[in-house]
Amino acid sequence: MTDRKPPEVGTPAGMRALNQRAVLDRLRVLGAATRPQIAKDTGLSKPTVGQALVDLERDGLVRPIGRTSAGPGRSAVVYEPDPSAGYVLGIDIGRQRIRAAVADLAGAVVARVDERNRCRSAGALVRLVSELVGRTVSDAGLTLADVVVKVVGTPGVPRGRTVHHAPNLPGWERTGLLGDLEAALGTGLVVENDANLAAIGEYASGAARDARVAVCITVGTGVGMGIVVNGELFRGANGAAGEISYLPFGQSTEDVQRGQFEDAAAAESVVSLAQLHGVPARSAREVFDLAREGDSRALAAVGEEAARLAFLVAAVTAVVDPELVVLGGGIGGNVDLMREPMEAVLRRTTPLVPRIVPGELGDGAVLTGAIAVGLESARELVFHRRGAVTL
Repeated sequence: MTDRKPPEVGTPAGMRALNQRAVLDRLRVLGAATRPQIAKDTGLSKPTVGQALVDLERDGLVRPIGRTSAGPGRSAVVYEPDPSAGYVLGIDIGRQRIRAAVADLAGAVVARVDERNRCRSAGALVRLVSELVGRTVSDAGLTLADVVVKVVGTPGVPRGRTVHHAPNLPGWERTGLLGDLEAALGTGLVVENDANLAAIGEYASGAARDARVAVCITVGTGVGMGIVVNGELFRGANGAAGEISYLPFGQSTEDVQRGQFEDAAAAESVVSLAQLHGVPARSAREVFDLAREGDSRALAAVGEEAARLAFLVAAVTAVVDPELVVLGGGIGGNVDLMREPMEAVLRRTTPLVPRIVPGELGDGAVLTGAIAVGLESARELVFHRRGAVTL
């Protein structure tokens, strides 16, 4: 697939391209339709729609899926966008696990691979990501050349060729790291903060669907937050909006790069709180499992964690005023245990108490957001590369 210069607007070729775009957009937004239905919805003449469909089908962007007969006369061919015209790759790089998924242009996931992250260096992690991507693409029966856009979710703030503020991934802040990642995965690479992608995922098809202003807080190995306003990510001046690990929490930290609030509320903190209450837990999951079984000491530790997260929600609400707060991640996903104590603390702390809901996408939130971001670009790229070019 090669890029070609699009025809100029106002020329016959340009008008033909605009007609193709109108027909394709109609099918993508409203679903499969016949030529008469498309003509009615777009305002184009039936012959114009017919020519556009011929062009789009030839370029592999639409396909016939059957015929319909809604009344007297001949049946009509029903068309839909061809989902196999291109593919999107989503990658979620976390401290504990790495996940990858391939989706077609309809957003349907055709392959997914999940692997534990045991890497101790950035170089090893880049190699593992490359191997995982190769396996996922192969499982889908594709090659990397079939993938139009690759979207990587990572802790920290991608800026330039480097990821900043990602202390939980050893060596990941190395200068030029993103160049190494692009060399391994090829062109068409987009790198985004993982909490931002989780927020987009929950907005697109999860708990924050259609919310005007929503924040998605992920609490696990680290803490992070994505802010969605009217369907768009809010990144701030330097891409660091939502880096709540650096929220002051009234206590010093030995590692300023990690941040006070992350020190106080991430998974290691939950284990430490439990141990202070006499629970010999080795993981945050174990603490929450014991609390769910009714262990009073584990419940006390969970209550303290909930109070810390309530402080976070109060601070965020005073600044952002979200319609709702979505909690996700390995810790945040335990809303059934934490919502009541969180709301109790909030009511004692502030008159601004937002609705707190669990994320609906679980460990797939980042991948869902990555695919949603990738699809927006991929559909445009596929049209310009394969459509509106043959005169």
